[in-house]
Amino acid sequence: MKLTFSSKFLFIFLAILIIEILIAKYLHDAFIRPFGGDVLVVVLIYAFLRTFLKTNNKKLALGILVFACLIELFQKLHYVRWFGWEHNKLMCTLLGTSFSYYDLLAYFVGYLIIIVTLIR
Repeated sequence: MKLTFSSKFLFIFLAILIIEILIAKYLHDAFIRPFGGDVLVVVLIYAFLRTFLKTNNKKLALGILVFACLIELFQKLHYVRWFGWEHNKLMCTLLGTSFSYYDLLAYFVGYLIIIVTLIR
């Protein structure tokens, strides 16, 4: 692993961040907001890390998938309460508070998008 800077991945990160914010603020449907947002968050994290890291990209993508799935599993255990953040709207939004198998599927789809489009 080596520190670097990639303007390409910074641009991808910022574009996805803007899309995520717009989805969260303006879209209140039953598919794109819950599923599409979760697909994009995996790609968002990957793009952010690739902005500053040069590493084995397949391992990085897999690590992000595992991380996202662990966070989802911790949601099933109501881990936000462990830290006393259950009344903090920002932390609940960032960390999530409800477990869903569909979220795990969304993270895997995000991982596949990374593998197919961003890894070279």
